[in-house]
Parts: sequence; C-alpha cells; structure tokens
Amino acid sequence: MSWSVIALFSLVLVLPFVASECPAQDVRAEGGVAVGRDVVNSQIIIGIPSEQLTGIIEASRRDLKDLTEHQKDEIETLKKDLGINEDALKAFFLILGERKVPSEKLASKLLQIAENYKSLLTQTAPAPNDGPEIAKTKAAAGEALRAGRLDRADELLQRAQELQDAALSSAELERASTSAQRGELAMARLRYRDAARQFADAAHYVPETQPDIRVGYLDREAAALFQEGEEHGDHSALIAALEKYEILLALRPRERVPLDWAMTQMNRGNALETLGERENGTAHLEQAVAAYSAALKERTRDRVPIDWAMTQMDLGAALERLGEREAGTARLEQSVAAYRAALEERTRDRVPLDWAMTQMNLGAALQTLGAREGGVARLEEAVVGYHEALKEYTRDRVPLQWAMTQMNLGNALKTLAERDGSTARLEEAVVAYRGALEKCTRDRVPLQWAQTESNLGTVLRALGAREAGTARLEEAVGAYNAALQESTRERAPLQWAMTESNLATALKVLGEREAGTARLEEAIAVYHAVLEEWTRDRVPLQWAMTQMNLGNVLATLGVREDGTGRLEEAVAAYRVALEERTRDRVPLDWAMTQMNLGTALELLGERESGTGRLEEAVTAYRATLEEWTRDRVPLDWARTQNNLGTALATLGERETGTRRLEEAVTAYRATLEEWTRDRVPLDWARTQNNLGTALATLGERESGTRRLEEAVAAWEACLTVVATTWPRERVQEVRSRIDQAQAETARRVEN
Repeated sequence: MSWSVIALFSLVLVLPFVASECPAQDVRAEGGVAVGRDVVNSQIIIGIPSEQLTGIIEASRRDLKDLTEHQKDEIETLKKDLGINEDALKAFFLILGERKVPSEKLASKLLQIAENYKSLLTQTAPAPNDGPEIAKTKAAAGEALRAGRLDRADELLQRAQELQDAALSSAELERASTSAQRGELAMARLRYRDAARQFADAAHYVPETQPDIRVGYLDREAAALFQEGEEHGDHSALIAALEKYEILLALRPRERVPLDWAMTQMNRGNALETLGERENGTAHLEQAVAAYSAALKERTRDRVPIDWAMTQMDLGAALERLGEREAGTARLEQSVAAYRAALEERTRDRVPLDWAMTQMNLGAALQTLGAREGGVARLEEAVVGYHEALKEYTRDRVPLQWAMTQMNLGNALKTLAERDGSTARLEEAVVAYRGALEKCTRDRVPLQWAQTESNLGTVLRALGAREAGTARLEEAVGAYNAALQESTRERAPLQWAMTESNLATALKVLGEREAGTARLEEAIAVYHAVLEEWTRDRVPLQWAMTQMNLGNVLATLGVREDGTGRLEEAVAAYRVALEERTRDRVPLDWAMTQMNLGTALELLGERESGTGRLEEAVTAYRATLEEWTRDRVPLDWARTQNNLGTALATLGERETGTRRLEEAVTAYRATLEEWTRDRVPLDWARTQNNLGTALATLGERESGTRRLEEAVAAWEACLTVVATTWPRERVQEVRSRIDQAQAETARRVEN
C-alpha cells in the first residue's frame, strides 16, 4: 500500500502588537499641537516607571502626608521637571484618577495636562482692556489654578464670561478667548466633548474682522472631537471632526495658506484612518490615503523635512491597513516604500525614538508582506527591522515599547520557522515572547499580557508538533489557559475566541499523540464554542478558518473510527470554509483548505468502492498546486505533490491501464525534488517507498523488468534512512516487496 501524508493544516492566529492589537504603532501630528495623540516632541521626560507613578497617585489622592519618603522625593522631581507647584500636581493626580487613565498612559497624560495647564496660566492673566471687575475675576481664576482648585477656576472663568457678555460689543475677542481658555482647561482635564463645545463657542464670538482667529478655534474644536472619538471609541465624534476639517479646508485654501491646508489634510487623514480601522470595508482608508497624499504636495521634503517624514509615516500606516484587507501585495509594497522614505529624515541621530518606531512599523509591514508571499526574504527583513528598533527601544528606556517589539519579533520568527523548517527560529521566538512577558505583566497591561501568553502558546505548540513526547504541547495548553484568565468572553470576545481557537489546535495535536479520543473531542467542543463568537456575519475569514480547523479534527477522528460519518462531516466543514476562503480573497489559505479537503476525500475514497471520491481528491490537490507553487512554498508544494501521487496511485490500482499510475510516479518524483534526503530525510524515505509501490504496480501490468528494477531501487533507498527508525514489521514489509520484485524480475529474464 502507499503511505499517504495526512496534511491537515491548522491556521493559528497570532496578533502582533501593532495598531490597536499590537500592530504597528502609528503617531500622527500636524505641526504645533498633535491632534488626538499624546504630547509628542516634548523636551520633558518623566523618568518614573508607570507602576511607581501609579502608587504615588494612589497615595497622593488620600493625603500627601501619607507618601513614603521615596515617593515624596519623586513628587519633588515631578514638580521640578514639569515646572509646577505641589497643589497643581495633586490636582493633576485627581484628574488622572477621575478619568481612569490606564497605567501605561499615565506619564504621557501627565505631560499633556501640564502643558495645557502652563499654557492656560499665561492666558488667564488680565488683559489691558479688561475692566476692573473682569481683571479681578481673572486674577482670582489664575490664583485658583495655581492652588490646584480647578473647579473654582472654572467657576471664576464662567463668571468672567458673564461679565464680558455684558460688554460684548466692545470685548468680543476677549469673550472668545475666555471660552477658548475654558476649552483648554477641559482638554487638560481630558473632557474632550466639553472642550469642543467651548472652542465652538469661542469661534462663534470672534468678530468677522478676525477670520484667522476664528479658524484657529474651529481647528481646536475639530481636534477635541477627534480625540474624543479616538480615545473613547465615539463614532459620532469622529464624524463631527471630519465635518469640521471639511469646513477648515474651505477656510484654509491651498493657494493662500498652503502649509495650513496641508496640516488640515493631515488631520483629516488621521480621522479617516481611525474610522477606517474600526469599520468593515476600505472606503475611509482609501480617503485617508488620498488626504495624506494631498498633504505631501505641500509638506515636501525640501520645505519641511520632519513634517514630510511624519506624513510619510502616517501614509504608510494607512496603506498597511488597506493592504491587510485586500488581496495582493501592492498596498503593502507602497506602505514599505512610505516607511523607508520616512527613515530618510527620521534618522537615529536626529530623532532616535521616532526612528525606532518607524523601524518597528516597517518590520510589521514587511512581516505582513512575507506572510502573503513565498520564501523568507521579506520575513528576514522584518526581523532586521525589529532588531534595529530594539537598539533604541531598550528595556530600561521604554519598557512597554521594548516588550511590544519583542512580541512582533517573536511573531516574525514563528512565521519564518514555518517556512524554512527551522526549530532554532521557534526557540528564538520563545525567548522573545518570554522577554516580552517580563514587562507586559498581567497587573500592568492584562490584555497585552494575555495576547503574549497566547502567542507563546502558539510557538510552543509548533515546537511540540516537531518533537517527540507531549511536554511542549502541555506547556502550550498551559499558556493558552493562562491567557484565557484575562481574555474572557465577556471582556474581549474576539480575542477570547482567538485564544480558544489556538487552544483547540494544541488539543488536536495532543490528541493525535494519545491513544484515546478525549482530547480530540474536547477540541471539537472548543471550536463549536468559538463559532458562537466568530460568526460568519461578524468575522467571515475567522469563521472560515475555524470551520477548516474543525474539519481537521473531524478528519483525525474519522481516521481512528470505523465508518465514514466523521469524514463526511470534515468534508462538509472544508466546503463551507471555502465559501469565504476564496482564491481571489486569500489565495494561500484557499489552497490550504483545498489541500485538507483533498485529504479527507482521499480517506473517504479509500473506504468506499468506486472512484468518485478519489477523483474529487485529485481535483482538490491540483487546485492547491495552482497557488502552492514550488517557487512560493516549496515544502508545501512537495507535500501536495506527494498526496496527489497517493490519490493517483490508489485510482490506478482500481482502474485498468497505466495512465493514473504514470501520473502518480511523476508526482512522487516531483516531490523528491524538494523533499530531499538532506532536508527532510523521513519524508524523503516515505516518498521513495510510495514511489516504489507505484512503480511495482506498473511493473506488474507491463512486460519487461525496467519498472520492477526502479521499484527495487526506490525501496532500497527508503531503507537506507528508515531501517532503524520504522517499526520492525513495516521494515520487513518493504524488504518482502523487494524480494518479490527481484524474484519476478529474475523469472522474466529467464523466460
């Protein structure tokens, strides 16, 4: 009989720390104040780790006297670095606690509040044309600010507004300025909706004789709306921000103020990209690319090199998001080009952390490209990009960014290992993930910790699949179960589904190693649970992936059980998966599913009379080879050729004539071009055995001795590798076939 490779490929999702789920880290700004982002290009560095900062904030919210001596020293350092007094700092801590700012953002938000606060202090000074009462009220507001009494400051500014309303005809600009001050105060308190209303109010009161001031307030309104939409997931706020930017483009014509027009295009692109990342389809992402491209017409490298590089960075991110959703690689290629352009000005010497961020984003785009293409060149480039980023993203300097980069590095190494068969790459990936877990702790960033545990489990599962025993596989199951402690269905349903799916894959591999079927049945139950969250309407490709993986477990069970029920279920699962995993949409995944479908059909065909199922299996394998080409995925191409040969050989045994057997021999010989003895000795030996069987069957049907002699040569080649590794009875079976073929050859020669 022929020994077929049951190639059931399970796809395991690995979510890199880029974008919102560890994708590439995008930072956008537009000259002056960064819209909707944390403070960038600040000369102030808060050198206190976020976990210590959290402790200081918790203690100071009760009473500064409760602080430890070390915390008091850190308070003094913060006051000095931020240039503020103790009352203001305590007020800032109250804001951070009230707004429930995540620990990893405490430092950046503290800087943001301080910048707004210091700017506001200068703005609340009485103006020369203020009346005595207004001047007194504004001075009192300034004192309240210095004392950290922000509610009182807002009340006094409101009182100043009311006084100015009484003399509006002579103080419209001051009235607008005060509203803007209230807007800045709301921004400092992270109350972006309130800020937008105050900036809109400011714009309303600006006289027609001062259009530039009015435009400035409208810009701040749009910025506040964008920040509300980005940070709080408020769709309506993003739409409102877009509407404001459209108005601003008309008020800032390119012909009159080209750089302001370009900055507005940039901000508009940020809003469009954020919307596009959250929605299905690509319309908003396409518009974001158009907006960034428009900005680059004025933000040229010669004119404003740093702004040009920043815009190239954001363009690259939008193109990357588009490329992830589209078939083909054109958008991803454009993304890589944009990131590389940004690096021409974002140099390591000039802006080391921005350089590192761009290197990491470049690595992420190259990794996505590499996942779609054959070979390892792009993935190797991605690994280089991540290693470059780690030169500045050090563990001591920026621990979370360091951990994020380690996570992405682990993902790239895992994909490389899948391509080149390297166990060393998988071991490197384990080291990278475990390094990331030292900083991405459960207490600090629970969901990122859970994602890293899940990705670690995936690499351990891959290692376990290559090793004897089950120790690594058990470790993988442990990592997935750890991840599920934080990635709960209630808290993060899609991430929960991904981790459960990966857990089921590990259970399947464990079940293949064990005698019973308990692990396999458990895997089936997990996949069915996953399909309750990964529905076809919500996430069609993940749904299809789960259907395929479910088919794999059913097929494995079907091999162990009598009858064809499980195998029929497997075929049905693969076929529904192909309804979403189309060739145009995801060509390599389509090929993988066709391969698995062919395997299940071949197993069914071996148990049934007739040739219908086997013919379907051959069709599925040949479809697979249309995308799994030798140039693109050589080892998978070889595996498919071997399985095609096995199906053709079985057909040939059932049919008269030799055509199918000749085709089987051709397929096996093609397999051996990539499954070489040096590269994969056991697979090479298995294919030599299959080739020998097909040649012997041909020899039985033909006159002469050539085929029989070729069969003997193939079997003897097989035994040079497996004589001491295969079970004794299987080795004896091959030797018996050699003896029979040699005896038949001798008989024919004599006659």
